[in-house]
Amino acid sequence: MDTKKFEQSHFQGKSFLAVKDFAPEEIEYLIDFSLHLKYLKKHNIPHHYLAGKNIALLFEKTSTRTRAAFTTAAIDLGAHPEFMGSNDIQLGKKESVEDTAKVLGSMFDGLEFRGFLHQNVEDLAKYAGVPVWNGLTDDWHPTQMIADFMTIKENFGYLKGLNLTFVGDGRNNVANSLLVASAMLGVNARILAPKALQTTPEVLAIAQKFADQTGAELLITDDMEVAVKNTNVIYTDVWVSMGESNWEERVNLLKPYQVNMDMIKLSGTPENELIFLHCLPAFHDTKTEYGEEIFEKYGITEMEVSDEVFNSKYARQFDEAENRMHSIKAIMAATLGNLFVPKV
Repeated sequence: MDTKKFEQSHFQGKSFLAVKDFAPEEIEYLIDFSLHLKYLKKHNIPHHYLAGKNIALLFEKTSTRTRAAFTTAAIDLGAHPEFMGSNDIQLGKKESVEDTAKVLGSMFDGLEFRGFLHQNVEDLAKYAGVPVWNGLTDDWHPTQMIADFMTIKENFGYLKGLNLTFVGDGRNNVANSLLVASAMLGVNARILAPKALQTTPEVLAIAQKFADQTGAELLITDDMEVAVKNTNVIYTDVWVSMGESNWEERVNLLKPYQVNMDMIKLSGTPENELIFLHCLPAFHDTKTEYGEEIFEKYGITEMEVSDEVFNSKYARQFDEAENRMHSIKAIMAATLGNLFVPKV
């Protein structure tokens, strides 16, 4: 018997810190596996790939979707998730990241980390000895990408050749990740942002290397008409990320870049060939404390997206949010579940 056919998956034991660390075909596999696991979930078919495993969920930053997705995903896979918030972990404060990684890695089979410095998740992965999954850092948001492109593939049936436009802060972790993931998957990516908030040369260089292989076209611009022309996906994010407080500066810079029906119409894309995505939470009305505060200070009732678009036939952000669970499940199962994954 040729035992080479049954070698351990090359995903096994690998950390998931940024999409750029994987091959394009591996990212495609994770997207397709996510869709498969969603099918199993919807049809009540058990998939306990991580039975008996213990998962630590480390959160420096607060979270709704990421925490909920990792918790439900772990349980569906048969694992036990243990949440540890900012008051429970001492990364770099009372204990070094290295020491924390060694301790937790000896007790848990996998670690999720959501925090600020990307170096912290890199160090956790370096010293833990178990897979580490990046639930968000200041630089990258890789688990979001699998959910995003899973949602896009659900709607269009394919990825390569589609046009995606990100609108807003072109330097944040979501914009960075979208640019690189799009380039890897052959999706034409446009980052529409004011000059002061455009993609760094370093991130663009990473994306361009992949684009050279896949034929994806990349564009960084402040020209709305060019950025949205014939686009299939319009994606936006909050104007001020967690840990930032420069509301006045961002509101003034980004007010002209609100995703609204005028922007949708400007694209010229047929109705059935365009979707709207948002990684959430979204400030599309004044039903939050932040929303009320922004209205009082700046007189605007909607920020990065209008309520009309948010609740329109184009909107897929709640499908996208649900898909965080299915995609995180795929990432954890692939890297920890001893699956047979053919070379992809």
